[in-house]
Amino acid sequence: MSARPGDVVTTVAKTIPVRLKLTQSSTSKPSPHPALAGREQEAGELADAVRRLIGLTMDAPAPPEVTKEAVRALEAVADMLQRHVPDPPPPKTLLNEPDPGDRDLSARMPFDNVIGRYNPLALPLELEFDQEADPPRALLRGAFTRAYEGPPGCVHGAVLAASFDIAFAAANFIADMPGPTVRLEIDYRRPTALHAPCVFEAWVESHDDRRVRTVGRLVQRDKVTVEAVGDFAKLDQSQIARMVERTR
Repeated sequence: MSARPGDVVTTVAKTIPVRLKLTQSSTSKPSPHPALAGREQEAGELADAVRRLIGLTMDAPAPPEVTKEAVRALEAVADMLQRHVPDPPPPKTLLNEPDPGDRDLSARMPFDNVIGRYNPLALPLELEFDQEADPPRALLRGAFTRAYEGPPGCVHGAVLAASFDIAFAAANFIADMPGPTVRLEIDYRRPTALHAPCVFEAWVESHDDRRVRTVGRLVQRDKVTVEAVGDFAKLDQSQIARMVERTR
């Protein structure tokens, strides 16, 4: 973590050969999630439509009568979808043990708030892995829109923190050391601009029998804008499943 504010860095996009780019899933291939099987394309289009609506809710000061008409139409759509909600609702994340060699974390987390293609609250950021780096790295890419604004023209700090949390989880996943977050420390070194491409980099720095230390940085316009450090509990799949059951 040697970069300091103002340091010029070579972005990951320039340093990683195309052959290493393992981009995560989209709506173009079947989803392993039971709530999406057979309806991937339509569910993706629904999420895109709601993303657009989120932006218009902030950006379109329509007259009162138009706003009321929109509310009535949207309530009708919500009522139509509500009839198809199962009890209990489906899980957001697949917790079953992944098949050997399965590294498609986005497919296992299709409704995640950061990388979830089917969650309209997510941008979503695109997840990639560089498994030939030493140590292997997780990469998140995207350009944040006004829905994620904090200070004028800048990305909200909480949004960046959430993005690092999932980037670290992905780095731990490819290192076969998954587990919940124990501590997350964010060092905001300079503002991160809206609408400009971002690259989050994350890798496991160290680990012992109980904890994993993961570090990372955010690069935008060839400068480091944020650095982060996280500590994670080291759990196997069965321990994670039991932890989830205790929260229900």
